[in-house]
Amino acid sequence: MDPDGSEQDPETKKYSSVCVGREEDIKKSERMTAVVHDREVVIFYHRGEYHAMDIRCYHSGGPLHLGEIEEFDGRPCIVCPWHKYKITLATGEGLYQSINPKDPSAKPKWCSKGIKQRIHTVTVDNGNIYVTLSNEPFKCDSDFYATGIFKVIQSSS
Repeated sequence: MDPDGSEQDPETKKYSSVCVGREEDIKKSERMTAVVHDREVVIFYHRGEYHAMDIRCYHSGGPLHLGEIEEFDGRPCIVCPWHKYKITLATGEGLYQSINPKDPSAKPKWCSKGIKQRIHTVTVDNGNIYVTLSNEPFKCDSDFYATGIFKVIQSSS
């Protein structure tokens, strides 16, 4: 039995929504951090939309909550403050610029490394912000830094 007295399946509980704060607070700061079922996430409010992802960068564990949001190829991305990796807010794709070395007149173009950062669902209800962890079955590079010794949010206890 869970400490809260419920007998909910632990796997189901892991993917239940958790209230992380108030809408007016995140709109002011444009970002917030939270622990959702022992997983640290960062929630961004950017251009009227909410986005949540693992707080640590997939590349080397950089603190994404300290990064800047910039647009690349028309897509808003968080730029990791450690190594400047670019991660799309909407999909978690890693972006990079590529050029064909055999074509001297080629212009660099933006390419995707695929989904590298786990994205979570954000919902708003009655002014409250809720995050539901992703239960996508694929392995994501950011999973390595998502729990355990890599925690960045200090507990208040």
